[in-house]
Amino acid sequence: MTRSAARLLVAGVGNIFLADDAFGPEVIRALDRRPLPAEVRVRDFGIRGIDLAYELLDGYDTAVLVDASVRGHRPGTLSLIEPELPDGSGVAAPPEAHGMDPAKVLALAAHLGDEPLPRVLVLACEPEAGPRDDDIAPGISATVRDAVERAVTALHTMVPVLLADPAATPPLSRPDESTDPSAAGLPQPVAGGVEDR
Repeated sequence: MTRSAARLLVAGVGNIFLADDAFGPEVIRALDRRPLPAEVRVRDFGIRGIDLAYELLDGYDTAVLVDASVRGHRPGTLSLIEPELPDGSGVAAPPEAHGMDPAKVLALAAHLGDEPLPRVLVLACEPEAGPRDDDIAPGISATVRDAVERAVTALHTMVPVLLADPAATPPLSRPDESTDPSAAGLPQPVAGGVEDR
């Protein structure tokens, strides 16, 4: 693969028809009004997990996934999670056609690529509203809508730090975030690489 001109990927993930699951795409839309530096590729992947898996192989130093994630906090709480990346040695199940499971996307990307994955961080928001039984429920709750602007501000704080040093811990970091990997559907977070706001 050719190396991307962008050094950092900010990827919105989530289903715009499933209430607060649309948090990631909404943050990406809000970044249109407050763009990040040119070294950052900003893209809404929605539920296209295979597209995201291939994008992760395009030579980025760091990728920040923006997503709604149930972690047991107050609705609207932002968390920064650094999942442990898969090594690509296992069998990778393809992501679902109509869903976005970040753990499966990372496993698929690790399986497909010859090079190590970029460092991956997840800027997650605790949802308030979700559909019942996969009913279509467009529109996010007022609580999560308020968190969208806070997430944009958080990205504007994090990005310069990550561009200067991809291994740096961005200023949104406290070690007291939940380490329950099932809460986010992601591998175990690295200790000290997390924050709630």
